[in-house]
Amino acid sequence: MRTTPSKFRDLVSGRRGGLPAALLRTVLRASEVPYSWAVRWRNWRYDRAAAEICRVDVPVISVGNLTLGGTGKTPVVEWIARWCRRRDVRVAIVSRGYGAEVGSRNDEALELQQKLPDVPHVQNADRVAAARTAIEKFACQLIVLDDAFQHRRIARDLDVVLLDALEPFGFGHVFPRGTLREPLVGLRRVDVVALSRADALPHVGREDVRRQVNLLAPDALYIEVTHAPQALLSSTGREEPLESLAQKPVAAFCGIGNPAGFRHTLNACGYRVVALREFPDHHGYDRGDVERLKRWADSLDVSAVLCTHKDLVKLRIDRLGRQPLRAVRVGLEILAGRAALEKRLEALLPANSRS
Repeated sequence: MRTTPSKFRDLVSGRRGGLPAALLRTVLRASEVPYSWAVRWRNWRYDRAAAEICRVDVPVISVGNLTLGGTGKTPVVEWIARWCRRRDVRVAIVSRGYGAEVGSRNDEALELQQKLPDVPHVQNADRVAAARTAIEKFACQLIVLDDAFQHRRIARDLDVVLLDALEPFGFGHVFPRGTLREPLVGLRRVDVVALSRADALPHVGREDVRRQVNLLAPDALYIEVTHAPQALLSSTGREEPLESLAQKPVAAFCGIGNPAGFRHTLNACGYRVVALREFPDHHGYDRGDVERLKRWADSLDVSAVLCTHKDLVKLRIDRLGRQPLRAVRVGLEILAGRAALEKRLEALLPANSRS
């Protein structure tokens, strides 16, 4: 049976009970130890300058995760790039291009290309080379690194790390026993900690996260953000109001790191989700997938089928069988700490762009 992101999280969080699950967690715990030591050793080498860190000719802002994907980095990257463009700063986005076929762009790049047509996006596993290409080819004045917290080779002037309110500390374990990409001590390197989907936690829960962050990264700026649904989007770019499906039955699917975040968005829209299918993160939909999704959609009594923008840019179709297919477009809203964040960003801008 295929392991979905939700099934994996049910296991490592302890929500899945029983002896087989407990034994499997023990096996994963044993695998966590060498992985954690390897990550610690790699970070130690960079911290002690035993591994080279390369600096490029313009300021670099990194947006990344402490945990596995699905924290909502793309809206943060988009927000920072728009913020820079409003100040006439030539900004470029650089990413590894994870999940993309050779010679093509991955889902994040396709999504950002639609949202930010005037911002170049360079993808290369060698992000130092990609950054230099962006500077030479596009004369950019600032670079935003997408998903680069663990990519220590390129120097950055601001490290922004997202913690997902749905699982901020990776269930206390490094992958594969939990969802941490590295031990929590890595937060010491962070300049800005952003609690994403902060609206999913009550005030007392957010304060608890903030206290733990202050212990791990006392010098970091702490902000709270939410990914607010804004409209329903067709593959042709037509937008419809969110309210058009309010209280109506819908089916949904996604290929993202944390499907719980997508479900949270759908619930915030007031939709009645009668069925939800999960695919692996960065899933590349083929013809077989589309045909199966059509049969699935036609078997349900729903008003529409919904997915994320990242899924829609890969599918590029407006219907699944008899049902309309729409993505829920989301945008970043900063609930706390915006002024302090903008002050940090302004310090990196060219002198003639500062307010």
